[in-house]
Amino acid sequence: MTDKQSGETLTRNQTLVLEALSAAETAMTAYALLDVLRDSGLRAPPQVYRALERLRALGLVHRIESLNAFVACCHPDHDHAPATIFAICEDCGTVSEIENEAIAGRLETVAGEADFKLSRSAIELKGQCGDCTAK
Repeated sequence: MTDKQSGETLTRNQTLVLEALSAAETAMTAYALLDVLRDSGLRAPPQVYRALERLRALGLVHRIESLNAFVACCHPDHDHAPATIFAICEDCGTVSEIENEAIAGRLETVAGEADFKLSRSAIELKGQCGDCTAK
């Protein structure tokens, strides 16, 4: 598999990890990925962590800090805004990726006012998704 943005060919392990995350309905920890991919030949945590590290560097995967878990990027074909927002459902565990240029611009302004150069940030919103709210 080739990353469209960088043109870099992904390794077999990177492809397996990305496909598993893309198919997942919720964020996955590295150990959950290892369990899912064990039959595909991934046997040790370092294999998963190396793949995740490279996929993150390519902008294909995001780490959800509060869950210590990962999700596939919903917008892998373009440059990311300096701020990515994640809506995390506390009931079903789904994670939605939201890009909002207004919030990203405001964060850059706030950082600049503090004489700080923002490279990236992640905002995690926790609550209920529309499906769980409707139940």
